[in-house]
Amino acid sequence: MTDAERKFWSRARNRGFFGLKFVRQEPIGPYFADFACRELRLVVEIDGSQHMSSARDRVRDAFLESSGYRVVRFWNNDVLTNIEGVFEALQKTVGELAPHPDRSSSDSDLSPQAGRGD
Repeated sequence: MTDAERKFWSRARNRGFFGLKFVRQEPIGPYFADFACRELRLVVEIDGSQHMSSARDRVRDAFLESSGYRVVRFWNNDVLTNIEGVFEALQKTVGELAPHPDRSSSDSDLSPQAGRGD
């Protein structure tokens, strides 16, 4: 894993983000997702600048989306320097997807620590 992937994983693992189960290197068809939440069919990619305007990534994302996954990408630098902003953006994406079964309709706390029982 890259430093950025390690930093993301340290927050997302063990249901550390809103009680959602993320896995690493999830095989989906011919591809591997950096991180995936199977429950929400959400793929999180942490990329370096070599992925900017990548035709391969567009093909890959189209395949993943046609397989029912939502793909979100974050730059390595953003994860390393603004992890809170990354998780805020991810919180918005999660809010757009199917509700988590453990979340009551009045629960608006989607903080990275929510659902951990801390």
